[in-house]
Amino acid sequence: MPMDFLRRIEEASFPLAVVEEADIQCAAVLAAANLIEARLPQPGESLRRSALILRITPLGRAELSRSRHQRA
Repeated sequence: MPMDFLRRIEEASFPLAVVEEADIQCAAVLAAANLIEARLPQPGESLRRSALILRITPLGRAELSRSRHQRA
């Protein structure tokens, strides 16, 4: 799930390369929601697809904080 992925990368060092297809798909959803900034592969690119996550946006950080407070 995209939010699980966002929590997983919360403390990562950026830029962060992502190569797993499921993680690339999560990154695409998060980028579309403006929760991260990322360079995503274009449709039809070669089999060696990867994404580069540049940062978690302030909106993404706010969402992480909000989700932490909901779980507490």
